[in-house]
Amino acid sequence: MNASGVTIRHVTKKYVTRRSGEVLALDDCSIVIRPNEFFVLVGPSGCGKTTLLNIVAGFDALTFGDVSVGNDLIAAPGVISDPGPDRMVVFQHGGLFPWMTVLENVCYGPVVQKQMTRAVARDHARGMLARVGLREIEERYPGEMSSGMRRRVEIIRALIGHPKVLLMDEPFRALDALNKSVVQEFLLRLFDTHACTIFFITHDLREALFLGDRVGVMTTRPGRVKTIVDVTLARPRSTRMLDSRDFLGLKAQLTEEVHEEALKAFAAGEREAAR
Repeated sequence: MNASGVTIRHVTKKYVTRRSGEVLALDDCSIVIRPNEFFVLVGPSGCGKTTLLNIVAGFDALTFGDVSVGNDLIAAPGVISDPGPDRMVVFQHGGLFPWMTVLENVCYGPVVQKQMTRAVARDHARGMLARVGLREIEERYPGEMSSGMRRRVEIIRALIGHPKVLLMDEPFRALDALNKSVVQEFLLRLFDTHACTIFFITHDLREALFLGDRVGVMTTRPGRVKTIVDVTLARPRSTRMLDSRDFLGLKAQLTEEVHEEALKAFAAGEREAAR
């Protein structure tokens, strides 16, 4: 896997709305995500987490600052690098083509982007599916699978082209607790066996600590990085860790940091509604 780090320097994002006029979504936001690191970002709703991920993905422009992937500048004022195979995104609501089989879905990206021939992509996809125990579903359609199974296929589809960075915007939010646990462990197995850099957004603090090497906490809007928590849990991870003293201590620390910002966000919302 051709993993690269992500350097986010002093990123500011302003936009204009009819109701509020100019809104400052991100203000002087800086993060350095190391190559092959699983970095998770948490924070109150509306703090700019998804806006920042969209800037890295190439879906949105920034107002000030810059973003680099490895040595490549991908975002700056007047500079925006279009989405491409170097930065693959797994969305919250999924994105499998319902008219394609699992195998066709997984192969689609590298073929369309001319990274692989159709034959090479099919061989590579079958190998990846087999290694994670999904070979038997390659001829199924998305509508024939559970939501958890679809999530696993989407992750494989994102990784098949060896992206430099995998961007994940609350990808497991809609799953029930059992499916979420299964897919989290699936992602961890892939992370342990396929070196890659992951930038992951979630509201779930338990999920953030279970998955991440470090967890960044965003302030309420305008979003900036309040603190970064080092997750000192050993890898490979297992659900047995979730009841450990170390895990519970980290969760208490993270909860306190996020709760303070959530209270500020609530107060700001109340003021906004009273105008």
